[in-house]
Amino acid sequence: MTILSVTNNNPLIDGRQSDKAMLVRRGVQILLHEMRHSVLPELPLASGRRADLISLSVKGEIWIVEIKSSIEDFRVDRKWPDYRLHCDRLFFATHAEVPIDIFPDDCGLILSDGYGAHMLREAPEHKLPPATRKSLMLDFSRTAATRLMLAEWTTGRSFGE
Repeated sequence: MTILSVTNNNPLIDGRQSDKAMLVRRGVQILLHEMRHSVLPELPLASGRRADLISLSVKGEIWIVEIKSSIEDFRVDRKWPDYRLHCDRLFFATHAEVPIDIFPDDCGLILSDGYGAHMLREAPEHKLPPATRKSLMLDFSRTAATRLMLAEWTTGRSFGE
């Protein structure tokens, strides 16, 4: 029986995220969960981009949170404005070592320590067109259901016994 696997079986961690980014992600997930949002990490979008975190509020709002773990991470990223086409509200999330004044004022801002997070600035609302909302809702639902099924399968338990 293999005790250690050298392969990564977690589809939500592809090795591109730094340890700091993963801590930010966890804190933001905790905050959004406390706000009664359903949250998915790493959701591919119709534009070919991939949202770091996408959430669905109890009111049906779709939020995207773009995680930035350093000044350089923010400066080299020019794709983030495209995320506005896929959400009702766009946020940046970071940690205390990144200066918050580098982030644009027309996006929300979340500060995370890995154990929770605090919303420093609300994101302005820009409602999605109905067809885009429907498409995103279907992608969100199908991806969540698939990941739940895969998580069940990775337990290795035989449910027929």
